[in-house]
Amino acid sequence: MPGPRVPAQPPRSAADRERWTAEVLRADDALDRVADEWDGLHRRCATATAFQAAPWLRSWWRGYGRPGALVLVLVRRDGRLVGAAALRRRGPFGGLTNLGAGLVDFTDVLLDDDCADRAAAELAAALPLRRFWHSLELREVHPSAAVQRVYAHWRGRRHRYADSLCQYLPAVEMDELLKRLPGKTAQRTRVKLRKIAKAGVLVHSATADEVPETVAELLRLHTVQWQDRGVTPEHRTARFAAHLTESTTGLVATGRAAIHRFELDGEVVAVNLVILGAQFGGLYMYGAHPKLRDKVDIAGMLFNAALDEARAAGIPQLSLLRGQEPYKQRWRPDRLHNQRLVLGPGRLAPAAAVRALRVRARNAAVHLLRTRMPRLKDALAQRRLR
Repeated sequence: MPGPRVPAQPPRSAADRERWTAEVLRADDALDRVADEWDGLHRRCATATAFQAAPWLRSWWRGYGRPGALVLVLVRRDGRLVGAAALRRRGPFGGLTNLGAGLVDFTDVLLDDDCADRAAAELAAALPLRRFWHSLELREVHPSAAVQRVYAHWRGRRHRYADSLCQYLPAVEMDELLKRLPGKTAQRTRVKLRKIAKAGVLVHSATADEVPETVAELLRLHTVQWQDRGVTPEHRTARFAAHLTESTTGLVATGRAAIHRFELDGEVVAVNLVILGAQFGGLYMYGAHPKLRDKVDIAGMLFNAALDEARAAGIPQLSLLRGQEPYKQRWRPDRLHNQRLVLGPGRLAPAAAVRALRVRARNAAVHLLRTRMPRLKDALAQRRLR
């Protein structure tokens, strides 16, 4: 005799059949263990910059990380890594922040472009922010960063503040870029560019094998360049040299950075490090011998090489990164503020409101330091990197 009829189950959608998992890794070697997966995801995340690549993060952690403070949040779909955040503990009370401290111009998480919104929701749910005193503060977040999706899915307290100003230029041929300038300024710049060509400056893009020697030249020239105006103290340390050498070697080897060596009469007179991403490239750091100023327009020479690199890679924008140095303003760049994102559990409470006021006060203090007290700013920046 046949048994009772079982109602037919509706077919499950592909999304229902997917298996989503999340984990939090805290071992000091966690970045090394997931490096290949991490970089595979980096290539599938359109908003990723060089500062989210495994070579940069691993190198920074080795040089600046505090044992026991690393926190990796990983999300997988059917076993494949589709969401990742590299964070660090700031103290004993559950405060988290990004890796990189003052050495990065952009902070972000990684989300697979094929499932970015769902991965962001899963990543938000996996963040280890459970107690009312826990918090996550991310500095230097681009308005279009992937972590903005995580912020949108966060169900607890969240705050957004303005952070550093970054500036951008379209990655076009120099003749097209000159159309942004007033007539007389554009004409003077053309004369300077012809002078560079006539001077016979040779530009060489270093291979990964040549990076260690080229970074050493960069740091030497950077120190000489700024010696009369106060070089950033951290740029003279052995740990920064080790970090920049290791990270740049990995980034150049994978096409996420270029380092240009400029030679004149057989002597290296300038070096320029350019980071490369899908949405924009960026002039991260350069060094130039002061005697070069008497012969060529250094800024024009560096910008021209960086524009060529970005255009060759199909990158639409060139970022001048943080800072408002006068040599940048000449090009009439577009201006866009990074953001500072703060997340916490629960609803907005009086204590959270107090913290929000503190953040605003700190922003005002940072602006004052940058504009009125640069030496004190450098001293505080040193403490921040520890």
